[in-house]
Amino acid sequence: MRIATQKVVHIHYTLTNDEGEVLDSSRDHGPLAYLHGAGNIIPGLENALTDRVVGDSFKITIAPEDAYGLRDDDLVQSVPKSAFQGVDEILPGMQFQAQSPEGLQLLTVLGVDEDEVILLDGNHPMAGIALTFDVEITDIRDATAEELDHGHVHGGGGHHH
Repeated sequence: MRIATQKVVHIHYTLTNDEGEVLDSSRDHGPLAYLHGAGNIIPGLENALTDRVVGDSFKITIAPEDAYGLRDDDLVQSVPKSAFQGVDEILPGMQFQAQSPEGLQLLTVLGVDEDEVILLDGNHPMAGIALTFDVEITDIRDATAEELDHGHVHGGGGHHH
């Protein structure tokens, strides 16, 4: 069976940046399961997996445009500390979720100054980074009707309801 739309695919992967630093890996917690064609993984990796079979292994570098996008300086903004009611201490590196027109957005604190202003970055933490995946395909199967309806894998490395 080949990887195609509406197939559930299980992969082991190790993700590294340009410096070879490991950013993430499935090796310690079992393969990642995703529904091919449903946008569950970044487009560049999904495209590279199309038409492959169980047992295939490959290494690929995905450009930022096909991963988490380029950095957008317009997504960096200053916000008054009063916008964080109930948060005692705000430090660089902390992350918060905010509602945006596109849905939930992850915001990372870049800095805090004495004037009660917080600099927030709405870019994905991996935006602007070329990502290298070392991938091994471990299983492919047809998706169930429920998985197709929900747009993601259920159980066994996927989503659990």
